[in-house]
Amino acid sequence: MYAELLDFGGVEIHFASEPRLAGMLFGEALMAYEHSSVIGIHTADGRTLLKPPIDTPIGHGDKMIVIAEDDLSIRMTGVDETGIDVDAIADAEAQPAPPDRTLIVGWSGKGPIIVNELDAYVAPGSQVTVVADMGDHEAAIQRECAGLRNLTVRAERADTTDRNVLDRLDVPGFDHVILLCYADDLEPQKADARTLVTLLHLRRIAQERGAKFSIVSEMLDIRNRQLAESGRADDFIGSDRLVSLLMTQVAQTKELNAVFEELFTPEGAEIYLRPAGQYVQTGRAISFRTVVASARKRGEAAIGYRKVADVPTASNGFGVVLNPAKSSRITLDPDDRVIVVAEG
Repeated sequence: MYAELLDFGGVEIHFASEPRLAGMLFGEALMAYEHSSVIGIHTADGRTLLKPPIDTPIGHGDKMIVIAEDDLSIRMTGVDETGIDVDAIADAEAQPAPPDRTLIVGWSGKGPIIVNELDAYVAPGSQVTVVADMGDHEAAIQRECAGLRNLTVRAERADTTDRNVLDRLDVPGFDHVILLCYADDLEPQKADARTLVTLLHLRRIAQERGAKFSIVSEMLDIRNRQLAESGRADDFIGSDRLVSLLMTQVAQTKELNAVFEELFTPEGAEIYLRPAGQYVQTGRAISFRTVVASARKRGEAAIGYRKVADVPTASNGFGVVLNPAKSSRITLDPDDRVIVVAEG
């Protein structure tokens, strides 16, 4: 999802001037574009309001922050409330996220940053286990992660390329696995080689046990990233490519820096994938405009959805559909997700 937003080949975040929206409310603007998804306001005095309150007035000179295919596709079609299936809008309340368990395998200077950031996103009572055989991760955690509120951290030293070690850790008992390169201790090719060995073990464990934990792996060399790709959305290989894309986007449009800063930090609004049943009645054909209307009732901006049936298919974006036309007809199943810009 983020790769598409940052890659110039997919949908992107744009700033659009539309004088006809002046005097309207942000909630009305959500319905004003058939082929663009409104997510915020860039005010005339330079402030960036990402997913502001629905009753926020749009001023003269303000620009809309939208997700669109390109500048040419951003056309206001008029505030259109027709086609909203009011009876299909669900009244289910959002359920608090349960505590989860995360396993961090490997270590580098990024480790403390990841642990501290994770603490701001997870529910109270969540746990992190850190296993590494290089670097002084135990001391780094004690020194730099002393202010954790939601997480408890356990650290141990073991060979992370040893299948017996991973079996002892009971990897399927974790919800998420983060695989870090030993970037501070090894040159890139050797660090990536160790990461790849561990990644292959983790994939084999998932296959043998029928487990569904997500894996996010770090690769230093983009060529190794391509080698390690699995074609599964929940098995993601991260590299400096995303950082490069982000820098390019900001270089092209400096105002995007404030947008990305909020999206990538725990404060303010972020992008969430939430159960479809919290928004609409599942198994029923509706327009995407109905999904937008339901999210608006919750003070959120709907920007897409994810079909679980398409998750195994890379050509279909692993089931992720961003910025669908408001009038497009969709049928969401109980396991599907609605993608929204919202505050925690």
